[in-house]
Amino acid sequence: MNLDRLLEIIDRQLIESQNRPLSATEITILQGIWQYQTYTQIAIAAGYSPGYFTTVVAPELYQRLAKIIGQRVTKKNCRRLLETHLSQGTAFKTPPQNSTESSLDFNQDILPPYPSGSVPLNSPFYLKRSVESQVDRELEKPGALIRIKAPREMGKTTLLLRNIDYAARLGYQTVSLNLEQVEGSILSDLNSFLRWLCANISHQLQRQPKLEEYWDEDLGSTISCTLYLQDYILESLDTPIVLGLDEVNQIFEHPQVAKDFLPLLRSWYEEGKRLPVWQKLRTIVVHSTEIYVPLKLDQSPFNVGLPIQLHDFNLEEVEQLARRYGLQWQDGTQANKLMSLVGGHPALVNLALYHLSREEMTLSQLLETAPTATGIYANHLQRHRAALEKQPELAQALDRVMSVSEPVILAPIHSYKLVSMGLIKQSGDKAIASCELYRQYFTKKGQQYSIHI
Repeated sequence: MNLDRLLEIIDRQLIESQNRPLSATEITILQGIWQYQTYTQIAIAAGYSPGYFTTVVAPELYQRLAKIIGQRVTKKNCRRLLETHLSQGTAFKTPPQNSTESSLDFNQDILPPYPSGSVPLNSPFYLKRSVESQVDRELEKPGALIRIKAPREMGKTTLLLRNIDYAARLGYQTVSLNLEQVEGSILSDLNSFLRWLCANISHQLQRQPKLEEYWDEDLGSTISCTLYLQDYILESLDTPIVLGLDEVNQIFEHPQVAKDFLPLLRSWYEEGKRLPVWQKLRTIVVHSTEIYVPLKLDQSPFNVGLPIQLHDFNLEEVEQLARRYGLQWQDGTQANKLMSLVGGHPALVNLALYHLSREEMTLSQLLETAPTATGIYANHLQRHRAALEKQPELAQALDRVMSVSEPVILAPIHSYKLVSMGLIKQSGDKAIASCELYRQYFTKKGQQYSIHI
């Protein structure tokens, strides 16, 4: 069958069943499959990173096609399945839609994966955040700067993944870097870090790094980096580029580097107000806590741009997610019981729903054993405990919060770090336990599970 005709039919069915047509990158993959190309060949021809097509675009495309075909789709069988179903006149029978949630939410044939790390693009267990569309709209603005802040395991990287995907579907170039993956020796030296940044941007854009041509000791590393991005990267692009920087709080641990790099981000944002070339750059900065490196107000990137704060799930969202796991939670009773222990913490809620969906235990059993060594949160809690034992002052600060019922004033550096870990929340200038689970585990009520300081 003619590929254009096939794409037309697929587009119509996806709009009818999922309210979204094929994206430009999805069409590119299908065209490549019809030409028997590898992902690398497809990506290079389209100007994208092969890894982006392999791990982001293709899995979601196959998941979407599987929903309308009714069979598992892979790169190997994609063409055969599409042609077979069309030739048989099935025309991708569209599954019935629920009035409030996609049919994918209730597909019991989809076994829930163990919740760990960011939620894949094609996952039915992702709850769309209300701020997602706000970030997407901001990315369309020239020279945009977006700041996403939330404690660990609150969904920052999951949101970033979707923002990057949205940008790619707009036809933008995209680069996503996680500063948690940078070696300490690089993070602690400004010149090394800026060279790492430029080299990685080049690699993800499939460009040959040319650091030596732009690096000038007399100009210094910040000017060299700026000229590299402006003259070598931005000037050569016909489309905007989205730069996603995850775990930027890692650089807070290196104050001397942070004092130069963070103002550099601010300067690129300001340049976008006067130079068209810098308007191509849209930056997403993701961090776990407030900056605790002193910066002048006119040099900080944390008081400009669009601020985004991720919050806990509310009761309605917990119930909605429970239904996606196949649990019939509707009157608020079960959700309230779970939230009384873990609040709406996304990672903790997902882990509970995963185990309950497998019928490994009842909700009562889960709640009773949660703060113990036999509970479902044992590994999560032990990781926090191990981190605290390496930082006695931080452990003492947490003990002060957990041992009393009233909010406590902590040293700013301790408060920032504990908020970043998700163990406490700030109430004004004071700290409180972020959820009852942590209070039970990190106090003597938790018996042998308390921190010894």
